[in-house]
Amino acid sequence: MIQSSEITALVLAGGRGSRMGGVDKGLQSFSGTPLALHTLLRLQMQEGGLIGELMLNANRNLSAYEAFGHPVWPDSLSDYAGPLAGFLTGLERCETPYLLTVPCDTPLFPMDLAQRLAAAFDDPAVEIAMAAAPEEDGQLRPQPVFCLLRVNMLESLVAFTQAGGRKIDRWTEQHHTAVVPFDRPGDAPRAFFNANTLAELQSLEG
Repeated sequence: MIQSSEITALVLAGGRGSRMGGVDKGLQSFSGTPLALHTLLRLQMQEGGLIGELMLNANRNLSAYEAFGHPVWPDSLSDYAGPLAGFLTGLERCETPYLLTVPCDTPLFPMDLAQRLAAAFDDPAVEIAMAAAPEEDGQLRPQPVFCLLRVNMLESLVAFTQAGGRKIDRWTEQHHTAVVPFDRPGDAPRAFFNANTLAELQSLEG
């Protein structure tokens, strides 16, 4: 069972923001707070006290991110290689047994995210726990950027990315991955809705 403060949480803010017109998504305002800072604050308030350290993965405007008071690490892979590049950076820097990854553009993610993903590790065979949430048709859909990883996954991810791999699910399917559904009564239906446009961000504020 994962104990208090054994998880480092990493906010993924390293993307191009191309669907938002190229703006730095993590610095866009959500209810008066930059998205990445809102995400950090939500991680600090996670139930169970499992998160010990916080980090950010960003590739531009680094001083703006550093002002949020936590370490900021750019991708170790070049050319905006996607979320797996953030995973790789986080695993390289993580000093706790587990790394939790959360994107900066999903501001309503569950307050018990860390706790429920951590419960999957009660099975000692589990290497990765990944969130899943229901679509409008009721089908569960994995949310691969919401992962809890053992830090010893670094070697595997280095090999995968060095071979040119970039898709999260292609990597996680090579490992014992537990899919954790967030479909209980009372789970917020828009908890995993990510804002790809400024209009979508404004609708989430409402």
